[in-house]
Amino acid sequence: MTDTFLSARWENLIMANYAIDPEILKPYLPKGVELDFYDDKTYVSLVGFMFKKTSLFHIPIPFLGTFEEINLRFYVKRIEGNSIKRGVVFINETVPYKAVAWLANKLYKEHYIAIPTKNKIAITNSSKKIKYEWKIKNEWNHIAVNTGVEKEQMQLGSIEEFIFEHYYGYTKVNNQHSQEYKVNHPRWQVNKVLDYEINCNFEAMYGADFSFLKNVQAKSVIVAEGSPITVNWRRISF
Repeated sequence: MTDTFLSARWENLIMANYAIDPEILKPYLPKGVELDFYDDKTYVSLVGFMFKKTSLFHIPIPFLGTFEEINLRFYVKRIEGNSIKRGVVFINETVPYKAVAWLANKLYKEHYIAIPTKNKIAITNSSKKIKYEWKIKNEWNHIAVNTGVEKEQMQLGSIEEFIFEHYYGYTKVNNQHSQEYKVNHPRWQVNKVLDYEINCNFEAMYGADFSFLKNVQAKSVIVAEGSPITVNWRRISF
């Protein structure tokens, strides 16, 4: 069996990053990993992006291969001997299709829900306008940015590098067991964010622990061009 479970293109990724008390994240921490810090702070990111050309085991998914995903994630690391694996843990992932959510939850034991989503993406010679919307409790939420079109390399040691250079996913199966999987993609280029707007009912989407974020300004908002990605089929349980 091929080692590639999923392949797709991830495009126009928006990451709104919030510094957060690490004590809030500890109950969500899978066993065997620890929180990852940037400048002595832990972060959660509200993420929106386009999932395109999705295939499972190299077989394209008709009608369901392109969609928006919205998620809330935080950053962890797993130390194995002299190596450090940097990864993310998802509080919740949102897609528009029940079949996609069911499959991800069944196979990967993730935390997907299916609710209405939509996007508006307009790209000109001088700017990119990207907006992702999702509907919960009869309310449309959104995250939107206006960026330049120039592709820039991430600077070493930057917040952009910290946020994007986490290539592992960790899932809390239960209090005794965790799973690890790997996402493969090249180092991404970024676009300069000129302005942004966020309207998110964090409590409805992610629970009372994260409700305070509605009234907190993001520490940074960054945008990556994206690329083709693959997700390995084999998962390590520990």
